[in-house]
Amino acid sequence: MKPGNSVEARTATLAEIAREAGVSAPTVSKVLNGRADVAPATRSRVEELLRDHGYRRRRAESTRSPLIDLVFHELESAWAMEVIRGVENVARDEGLSVVLSESAGRLTPGRTWADQVAARRPYGVILVLSGLDESGRALLTSRSVPFVVMDPAGDPGDGVPSIGATNWHGGLAATRHLVELGHTRIGAITGPSQMMCSRARVDGYRAALETAGLPVDAGLILPGTFHHESGYRAGLELLRRPDRPTAVFAGNDLQALGLYEAARELGLRIPEDLSVVGFDDLPVARWVGPPLTTVRQPLTEMAEAAAKLVLELGRQERPGAGTRMELATSLVVRSSTGAPPA
Repeated sequence: MKPGNSVEARTATLAEIAREAGVSAPTVSKVLNGRADVAPATRSRVEELLRDHGYRRRRAESTRSPLIDLVFHELESAWAMEVIRGVENVARDEGLSVVLSESAGRLTPGRTWADQVAARRPYGVILVLSGLDESGRALLTSRSVPFVVMDPAGDPGDGVPSIGATNWHGGLAATRHLVELGHTRIGAITGPSQMMCSRARVDGYRAALETAGLPVDAGLILPGTFHHESGYRAGLELLRRPDRPTAVFAGNDLQALGLYEAARELGLRIPEDLSVVGFDDLPVARWVGPPLTTVRQPLTEMAEAAAKLVLELGRQERPGAGTRMELATSLVVRSSTGAPPA
């Protein structure tokens, strides 16, 4: 074998992997191509050897499909539509199509999904509020399929490119706005505790209160799920308290809308009796009555940045290791906030 001959080097490596695994070279090829007709134990053994050998399919040798895989942990709200719009904007300009997947609420897609991606050989993968475990990362890396995590739920891992927003600053700005209006009892409805964006927003809320010299009352901080129903349930609990808050930072717009419903049910007016701030600035925030004060998270721009980054990684125009981008959030003041009741 000549060291300079990349084709022979690759063939020898695959042959070595096949020998070590005790299978044929075509079986190794099936694993590489995400074929389903390989026994699970054999697939695992071959995948482990591929990782040990650091095998990576050469881009010039692989035929990629004109696709971007876009993966959500849940696909059920206007939030997702803003993300899809951003990825579609970039894909359309590049002559690519977008494949949508949902991991049924799991923050890490399963093995079946990874095998399907390997078989499709897309230009890249964007995971939204999700991540990849070690085996998933190794699988995509060995196929030279670049991936980017948008708004990662947890720590995406060393060397995993990601796009996020300044969630802590957004929570700070939302709460500081309420403090400046004169509110001193400010509640919060958080998102899931396992999501970094949710934890950052409530940390910003706490920081704003502490900076203003106001106590952080744990009884005014209720957990939510980022869905309308949790905003409604937590809203009822907060607003039925004898010492109810005069303002609430709802954590996201859907929870803010649930809070609106709870306030109406209890006969409270917004903003005369209760000020509300959301997070995201979905289109519906402008349409509800009264229009919602919220923190604008540039979802479409974040999705566009993720799509551009994954394509740049695929073209080797940008080093991927450690790439982390955060887009700025900003407070949008509308009619759902005002001075506390006298």
